[in-house]
Amino acid sequence: MNSRKQQVIKKSQQLFIEKGYQATSIQDILDYSGISKGTFYNYFSSKNELLISIFKELAEILSDKRNEIMIGQDPADLDVFTKQIELSMKINKQHRIFTLFEEVLISNDPELKHFVKESQMKVVIWIYERLLEIFGEEKQPYLLDSAIMFVGILHQNMKYYITWHDKDASIHPVVQYSVKRMATIVEDLAHTREQLNQPSLVDKWFPNDQTDSNRLQEELKQLLTSLKKSLIAEDQRPYVELLDLIEEELLQAKHPRAFLIQTTVNSLNQAKSIDSSQLEHLKQLITNLLN
Repeated sequence: MNSRKQQVIKKSQQLFIEKGYQATSIQDILDYSGISKGTFYNYFSSKNELLISIFKELAEILSDKRNEIMIGQDPADLDVFTKQIELSMKINKQHRIFTLFEEVLISNDPELKHFVKESQMKVVIWIYERLLEIFGEEKQPYLLDSAIMFVGILHQNMKYYITWHDKDASIHPVVQYSVKRMATIVEDLAHTREQLNQPSLVDKWFPNDQTDSNRLQEELKQLLTSLKKSLIAEDQRPYVELLDLIEEELLQAKHPRAFLIQTTVNSLNQAKSIDSSQLEHLKQLITNLLN
């Protein structure tokens, strides 16, 4: 994404937070960002598309940082999950994502409402998949219910904790408390064998091909994050730029350029910090995403 478009997204996000999405006009965005109307419509077809771009960028930031926490850690460690959730809540609070979501949900815009509801479902699915890594296949029948209840518990605990405590108070106790309650729920449901929502509903929310694509993208982001960290540690930053190009083409571009991606991957053969197995894994993920 070019730097000027990135700047428009950042400036617009500030405006939406300060004035509200509905109260912010395109002219406000033009004045605040210092761009022409033609430039705006070169980047975005509408104010809706701009807001969706903001949400997508924040989701990318969150996903990358969650993946960083996972590097070298045991996915089944509940403390790792707790750190990921705490990070998510901090980013949400910092960028006031919940405030923007709430404004969209009470609006009459079907496109934005659909996007926000889909985004919320993706959060539940991510939590469900993490719980599957933590608690295992044996408890899978009860993990979608647990993920849904956990989201409710966490958000309500956070809402009232912030209301009754200093706004700058640490959110760690809230997250830790909520995660412990969720773990108890999982064990209780497994013991009583009660189930409200079957995990197969995940495939109904998102068709298999889309779900598989999302998982491949998540796996690619996690691998790229790990590779970049190794390259930076070995002071091989030019290769980090190559990985950035691959990430932008596969995860952001509407029409990824296969030839450019393949040429870029071949250039990684010279990177000393990337072993052959990692490179093969990367190539396989790229092949699966392009097909």
